[in-house]
Amino acid sequence: MPTVERSGCRLRYEVDGNPTGPPVLFSNSLGTTCELWNPQLEALSASCRIIRYDTRGHGASDVPDGPYTIETLGLDAVAVLDAAGVEHAHVCGLSLGGLTAMWLGVHRPDRVRSATLVSTAARIGNTMMWEERIVQVQTSGVGSLADAAMGRWFSQSFRNSHPDVVAIYHRMLSETPASGYAACCAAIRDADLRSAIARISAPALIIAGDHDPVTPPADAEAMHASIPNSRVSLLDAAHILNVEQPAAFNDLLSTFIREQGF
Repeated sequence: MPTVERSGCRLRYEVDGNPTGPPVLFSNSLGTTCELWNPQLEALSASCRIIRYDTRGHGASDVPDGPYTIETLGLDAVAVLDAAGVEHAHVCGLSLGGLTAMWLGVHRPDRVRSATLVSTAARIGNTMMWEERIVQVQTSGVGSLADAAMGRWFSQSFRNSHPDVVAIYHRMLSETPASGYAACCAAIRDADLRSAIARISAPALIIAGDHDPVTPPADAEAMHASIPNSRVSLLDAAHILNVEQPAAFNDLLSTFIREQGF
């Protein structure tokens, strides 16, 4: 399990797939690990070099004291690219990972070949919501969120038909360190990229779920209106749509990467 250290924080990352293929950096959502992208690993490994990592405060990465900022998370992503020896990559992020991808597109455009923004928004939620979430995990732990979160992450039909998959993500969220989760909540609370994303020059694919209560299609359309070279696709899914609709998601992502070239 390779790691890279940045500012005293050890970040776990994984590099898989085709070593000569176009590099794709995946950034996970709040309360998940790099295993979030397992449905993409098999489908894209033959053609792409896949780089995944655990966001600080999550998984096998360190949990330094918070709060964190979106700049901190963005610079972590740059450190992972450096450790993997990658100059620039196709960056794909979901929710919090999507905010990280947007930050990279704005502030480190030299490292971004394209951006795929999944189930995300330039401003997610509001300050009060994130303050309440922070208090809840600090007092009751992340596990107290898990049951309700599954209702946001996956559609009712998927929860009914794939309880084993939902159980994996319920456990993944429940095992997230409370301090790391809260510190990342603060990063989302303070991140407002609505005006900044107009400066993203890389091609952008925006993917939203028709049934996502967290970042609904209206958020995707708002990003599309601001990011010059962007397109929107909707899938029949809720928030964690790369897991709920892996075949459709993988087709969209692989086609988009192929269009951009190496």
